[in-house]
Amino acid sequence: MFPFQPSPNAQSQRGRERLLLFILAAVHFTHCLDFMIILPLGQDLMRGFGITPAQFGRMTAAYSFSAAVVGFLAGFVMDKVPRRAALLALYAGMAIFTYACALAPSYAWLVLARTMTGLCGGVAASVVSAIVADTVRPERRGRAMAVVGAAFPLAQVLGMPLGLWLADNFGWHAPFFLLGTICTAVFSVALFAMPPVESVMSTAPPLAQMRAILTHRVHIRAFALSGMLLFAGALLAPFMPAYMEGNCGLAKGDISLMYFCGGVVVFFSTNLFGRLSDCFDKFRVLCAITVFTIASVFVITRWESAPLWLTLALTTLFFVTMSGRFAPAMSMVANSIEARYRGGFMSVNAAGQQASACLAHLLAGAMITSDAAGRLSGYGAVGIFAALCFVMTLVLAWRLREIAPWAARNKAGNSVDAPG
Repeated sequence: MFPFQPSPNAQSQRGRERLLLFILAAVHFTHCLDFMIILPLGQDLMRGFGITPAQFGRMTAAYSFSAAVVGFLAGFVMDKVPRRAALLALYAGMAIFTYACALAPSYAWLVLARTMTGLCGGVAASVVSAIVADTVRPERRGRAMAVVGAAFPLAQVLGMPLGLWLADNFGWHAPFFLLGTICTAVFSVALFAMPPVESVMSTAPPLAQMRAILTHRVHIRAFALSGMLLFAGALLAPFMPAYMEGNCGLAKGDISLMYFCGGVVVFFSTNLFGRLSDCFDKFRVLCAITVFTIASVFVITRWESAPLWLTLALTTLFFVTMSGRFAPAMSMVANSIEARYRGGFMSVNAAGQQASACLAHLLAGAMITSDAAGRLSGYGAVGIFAALCFVMTLVLAWRLREIAPWAARNKAGNSVDAPG
């Protein structure tokens, strides 16, 4: 055997890790697709149900609100339940209620179905993050987060164009039927092929465990960073397709192309940002990406008619920088948490993120108005507010690194997991 050839046991372990990450990425893909399906349907749903942008904002917020409430309650018991069983149960519920969205006969029923989908899907996403942190060493965690995070651009590349095509040809119900079918297929694969997941189970009483999760100084700063990370992006995302269609004159086919181009580039850039997060100080990587994010936001929220190629270049930069922030930021969060708190923390953290997204959707919906022609007003003001939130994200990341310096270290800096 060559001196540096991995042992068969190490190769087998890496193989199980790759299979696990593939299944987790597939689960995360459908979770992202669930969100992506709603965005291009904004104009169709507003016209079909006769609702206002504020009502559309409330519908997108319903998913986040239920995920936040149930995610917090799940935090009491998440460290006492096997990760694999929790993920499968929650994901089965997500598939069932996605079909309920497809069958919704009215706006009220669709809001209810979205609420129930968020109840399962939002908490399942937190279990995915906990499993990644449980099974992947800190020095490889940035790349692992990037592998799972690559599901988001893949949802853009495949989900957005196909969802728009289905909606145009078969109505807005069809994309939800497609998503329900994909969820069913992924659940079947996970049920029979997902490897066992080893995790640290807490022996503390639920109330004591939750008190420790909520009051730990490191946790408080990690919660703040995660919430602001999602809040800033959620201000902009729900109304971007409607803005591009109503204000910039893009056709639905152009919007599909916009998400396709952005998704293809992000699919590769996400892995790059994950590797950079493992090789350099994660806080500095986050700062560098955020500078370009703020620049693209200032331009895109004031964009008007322009050549399509120029619009695609700008929106692609926006997607790349927006998604690129998650690998360094979420690696910092995962690295800062002790294993005994990880399941409950990730559940509560996901609840906080969903609450942040819910608040952002409601706030953006209140700031934006539309006229009879479908043009939106107020998106520029939302962009300014989002830019301030991006700056605040850096402040909160710096504060987390200040109290938990190991969270931002790279592998050359003797990276270790959170001290127990």
